[in-house]
Amino acid sequence: MPNKKSALKRVKTSERNRVYNRFWKTRCKTEAKKVLAAVEAGDYDGAVKRLDDAQSVLDKAQVKGVLHRNTVARRKAGLAARVKGLAPAAQ
Repeated sequence: MPNKKSALKRVKTSERNRVYNRFWKTRCKTEAKKVLAAVEAGDYDGAVKRLDDAQSVLDKAQVKGVLHRNTVARRKAGLAARVKGLAPAAQ
């Protein structure tokens, strides 16, 4: 346990931020998994809708400072590539 008041405050702040960041990271991973599940199932329309949802959540996590902008860009590009690879099969 910290001995100084400022150190105690940092412990509380760090724990609050850890829970907040974990919430957003988990949410991002869940949305990405939904996109990949739709791709694996061969559902192009569902994958496109899930991709929109995933991109929205990733952008929100970036704005809130949970994820770095390059990390978000890389994840969005990867998901979009997987969905795009499914497109010719749907047509």
